[in-house]
Amino acid sequence: MSGWTAEDMPRLDGKTAVVTGANSGLGYEGTREFAAKGATVVMACRSVQRGEDAADELRADAGGEVDGDLDVRECDLASLDSVAAFAEDLRDDYDAVDALCNNAGVMAIPRSETEDGFETQFGVNHLGHFALTGRLFDLLEAAEGIEDNARVVTQSSGAHEQGEMDFSDLNWEESYGKWKAYGRSKLANLLFAYELQRRIDAANREGDAAIGVRSAACHPGYADTNLQLRTAAESGNPLLTVAMRLANALFGQDAATGALPMLYAATADVDGGAYVEPGGLLNMRGKPTTGRSNDASYDREDARRLWEYSTEATGVAFPV
Repeated sequence: MSGWTAEDMPRLDGKTAVVTGANSGLGYEGTREFAAKGATVVMACRSVQRGEDAADELRADAGGEVDGDLDVRECDLASLDSVAAFAEDLRDDYDAVDALCNNAGVMAIPRSETEDGFETQFGVNHLGHFALTGRLFDLLEAAEGIEDNARVVTQSSGAHEQGEMDFSDLNWEESYGKWKAYGRSKLANLLFAYELQRRIDAANREGDAAIGVRSAACHPGYADTNLQLRTAAESGNPLLTVAMRLANALFGQDAATGALPMLYAATADVDGGAYVEPGGLLNMRGKPTTGRSNDASYDREDARRLWEYSTEATGVAFPV
């Protein structure tokens, strides 16, 4: 549906959406549109202060208040304890989650490790979201959902095409390339999203009660966000900052347009296992459409191995 915009989203009164990285970039714009349609948005942010500042900006932009509620909560995807605490607190206050947008991420940073000892890009972009989805799965199952099913939307990137799974060194302890690590983390996002849908489908074929959850993936194209500038700042190279600013200005589409694939996957009638991307030039710009990621992202053996590793690494098991 090449002309789809946020205006085409249904009303979401009474629905709850959880958005990671909601204080900036794609997460911020997605939060704006969910709330404008009446949803309660749980803004899952590493920094509560930045989340509160973003919520205040959204309210101010809307003339003082938004249609839906904005609920800022701490969730540091680099800490499995933080993810667990976030999920536990959410369960205390909410009976259901209608949409989970696994959006937050880091890109092409120097090698570092999460609180739990995982390489940071793999740990934040994939393992943190794997654990979060598993810990919130019962709330997703409890939801009436959007267009009949709750949604799990996992944000990937066109950089997944440069990713390779090496199960002998998933955490880059032997060697490290920051862009290769980013590509692997984004490929892992897709392997996870598709495997989750396959497991839901299998449970629905074999079980007595249907699981009303759909898993989809998306990528924003080249969106002008602060992700690129953070990458440049982490590099310590001032020329890279200049180059990133220039590239964003020349080639990037605005963050609001970049958020549309995520919003489409979360609210439109897409199949489980769908991959939503921009439909314009080189799938880097334009309105959302369903497409296909690379062949490696549909490798079922890699998906199974990644799922088993992720379950053991995070200590989080799914009921599918």
